[in-house]
Amino acid sequence: MKKLDPPFQQADVSVEQRHTAYRGFLRLDKLQLKHRMFEGGWSEPFDRELLVKEQAVGVMLFDPDLDNLVMVRQFRVGMLGQQESPWPLELVAGLVDKPESLEEVAAREIYEETGLEACKLVKICEYFNSPGASTEYVTLYCSRVDSSKAGGIHGLDHEHEDIEVVVIAEAEAQEAVRTGAINNAMSVIALQWLALNKDALLDQWR
Repeated sequence: MKKLDPPFQQADVSVEQRHTAYRGFLRLDKLQLKHRMFEGGWSEPFDRELLVKEQAVGVMLFDPDLDNLVMVRQFRVGMLGQQESPWPLELVAGLVDKPESLEEVAAREIYEETGLEACKLVKICEYFNSPGASTEYVTLYCSRVDSSKAGGIHGLDHEHEDIEVVVIAEAEAQEAVRTGAINNAMSVIALQWLALNKDALLDQWR
């Protein structure tokens, strides 16, 4: 485990200046900082931009009885200008922007985006989404659902959401990861977790 222990901690970074350069749908901070170096001493001060985001929750909706996943499609501005369609197949997800537990956020987002109810939530993992430029921290869950009740268009009008619910066989979703048809990090991580832990998950839900 020694190689996994980082040699530096938060105290080994000195933030010389920080201010918010932009605040809109997103917040962008401008920092000048320096940090300790592996070979000793401190770096020269340098500038970085930091995208400041609330913690996020993602939920994979799995129906073990029909071996289906319930996923969603909505427009994603970050995919403009790419070869892929900017309407990717994704997990249900949302930001922790209210005084709620992560499980409450997961249940709320499931209902808002699909009309389904959360059931038997299982935590998958936590991770930093893009630590080179963003504070976003993601907690992933898996929820049991009844995919026979899934479908339609959902989302909140005041958040400009236009969300299509898609029911897909688990084997088809796994193949889409292999081919790259599903290529967003949250979905790939969750589906690979399911491939490794499906038997244990089914045992836990019995």
